[in-house]
Amino acid sequence: MTTALKAIHTHALDFWLARLSVVVIACLQLIMINDLTLGPRWLAPGLELGLLLPLSVATAWTQISARDARTEAHWRLVARARYGIRLLALTMTALITMINFEALIELVHALLNGHASKVGQTLLLDALNIWGTNVIIFALWFWTLDRGGPASHGVVDSCKCDFLFPHMTMNTPEAATWKPGFVDYLYLAFTNATAFSPTDTLPLSRRAKLMMMFESAVSLLTIALVAARAVNILA
Repeated sequence: MTTALKAIHTHALDFWLARLSVVVIACLQLIMINDLTLGPRWLAPGLELGLLLPLSVATAWTQISARDARTEAHWRLVARARYGIRLLALTMTALITMINFEALIELVHALLNGHASKVGQTLLLDALNIWGTNVIIFALWFWTLDRGGPASHGVVDSCKCDFLFPHMTMNTPEAATWKPGFVDYLYLAFTNATAFSPTDTLPLSRRAKLMMMFESAVSLLTIALVAARAVNILA
């Protein structure tokens, strides 16, 4: 049995927080005031929750299998399942990203062409909805991609990490074993969306820099254009 296979482990709380995040996104899409997505209001949340269910079942099966694995063949089966789960998770996250970006485009288009609701409060609420969804989406992206995904934490060497957290620079015994969790990535996504730049956590890889740049651009567009226009309507 190889060291990498034996090192596969998961953090149940992080997975539950990620599942809860997808449910929160679905709820935010359902309560959006203006019709800003293609198809009926329930279509996007239905697709997301439809992907979340098999993903959750597969993740639970992998966790149980990893705990009970005893042979090399069993560990390899767990590893293959882990890659499949990661692919499904990336697919779901990409779908949510496209749906939210489409909602932002539709809202901006409606504002510029005067087709949006005349009530300024609805524009502001929808802008905040899209901004909040964007933060959660990129928390999922960061969590899914960094260090090869959550199932690879502890397997991928720190030099291959996408982000440099402050804990990783501390010269303490605790820092040597510290691993980021979903809350750490949620905090990273929130601070990047509000500061439009890295704060205490630095991107190391090119894809991390591109993701943070795209999140900042969407956040800036939402706050500076859409929300500001809505506030002007209220004035």
